[in-house]
Amino acid sequence: MSGIVPLVEADTEELYGAKAVGLGDAMRAGLPVPPGVALPGPEVDSLASGGTDATTALLDAVRRLPTPLAVRSSAVGEDSAGASFAGQHITVLNVPSAEAVEAAVREVWWSANSDAAITYRKRLGVFARPSVGVVVQSLLQPDTAGVMFTRNPITGADERMIEASWGLGEAVVSGRVIPDSFRVASSGDVLERRSGLKRFAIRSAPGRSDLFTAKTSATSIRPDLSA
Repeated sequence: MSGIVPLVEADTEELYGAKAVGLGDAMRAGLPVPPGVALPGPEVDSLASGGTDATTALLDAVRRLPTPLAVRSSAVGEDSAGASFAGQHITVLNVPSAEAVEAAVREVWWSANSDAAITYRKRLGVFARPSVGVVVQSLLQPDTAGVMFTRNPITGADERMIEASWGLGEAVVSGRVIPDSFRVASSGDVLERRSGLKRFAIRSAPGRSDLFTAKTSATSIRPDLSA
């Protein structure tokens, strides 16, 4: 057995990492999550070293997923209470086919060797290379996307913090736009909203293994979050 499982079956952080297990928890709770699979760290190591059995298992696992795909790091210790590793391990977006996933997985595996990732680990007192699990998911084509915290990360208040912009959430998480932001009470009432500066959107480039940046108007996103 390869150890590659559908996301809904990812339940062991020591194998699949917190990101994969968190997505699995969301799916088991009935939340809408794009379909995908979780690769354990040993399987990713085998792919990175060119193992033919691992390549065959990967193709079998991802061939039925709707394309394009997102290939995301889920290293052990990443997205944990003690360290987020935000921006340290790469995500490869708009992977056009199952056959292209193996190269993307290798890119994610190698990103754990980057100077930035090594420096980050040293600051935390972690000197060993982590076991790098990987998540492969179908990539959505959203009109708008972003990030939501279920608790205020600054004050700890029981409120939702949302930042969003046009297109893929990559523009938000990479810091390339100033997103619209919202504070929302647990009741659903909007406590505060601020317009950002969003002059372009990042979207998939159909039929290509990259993304394109589209110019947009500067109109803010102002959904009625109280509904």
